Amino acid sequence: MAGHGSHAHPAPGVTIDYFAAGSGRPLVLVHGITESRRTWDPLIAPSIAAGYRVVAVDLRGHGDSSKVPPYDLATMAADLGAVLEEERLDDALLVGHSLGGAVVSAYAAGGPCRGVVNVDQPLSLGAFQATLLQLQPMLEGDAEDFQAAITAIFDDMAGPLDEAERWRVDHVRDADQDVVLGVWDLVFRTSVAELDAVVDSLAEAITVPYLSLHGIDPGPDYGPWLTTRIPSATVEIWPALGHYPHLVEPERFLARVVEFDR
Repeated sequence: MAGHGSHAHPAPGVTIDYFAAGSGRPLVLVHGITESRRTWDPLIAPSIAAGYRVVAVDLRGHGDSSKVPPYDLATMAADLGAVLEEERLDDALLVGHSLGGAVVSAYAAGGPCRGVVNVDQPLSLGAFQATLLQLQPMLEGDAEDFQAAITAIFDDMAGPLDEAERWRVDHVRDADQDVVLGVWDLVFRTSVAELDAVVDSLAEAITVPYLSLHGIDPGPDYGPWLTTRIPSATVEIWPALGHYPHLVEPERFLARVVEFDR
């Protein structure tokens, strides 16, 4: 697969690595927490074949990018902006999974792009906060407790990934405790009201076409909640596919992205 590895420098001492290949309309892929751009490998060649120039990014603290704090959402969105500037892209379709879905949403609230596909990352964080707070003692504990918590989280969300693909995703995963706690610090340290205010401010600034695609149903209230804040949003549920619908049914996922991007 023709392409090149490259990097951007959003701040002194920080390198954000990414892979770019193909030609055509730009499609930027952003992975979830503890993972890397390699999580997207099954979709990169088909996306190029579909006529896209694909840019797959390693978030700060992940993959081959620098492990330099802070790891908050605004910083990661700025890092993504540095990659887009390096590649001279101001009209990319941004596709983010999990944490990547939050990052591309935060970027779209203030930066230029032609649309967003958010894969299985509800922006309403109240329920997620409640779950995470239950695991906080383990996540902040020793290395064994931390790894046990991470394993429990992802085992619970894996859904119907086949054995080989689950093995691949698990071996792409590199859970660094400082990075994970840095990413989730806002959720740990912020009240529900304050967290809602942050999310509302971000969501209401997004005006581009927005597809929120879920393999884990966020509940019947989520669609109205999201479209009230992002009128351009479409919420779509692919039932019982778990946290990785794009990897469980990659051909269907790419076809949906192409359809959304027309």
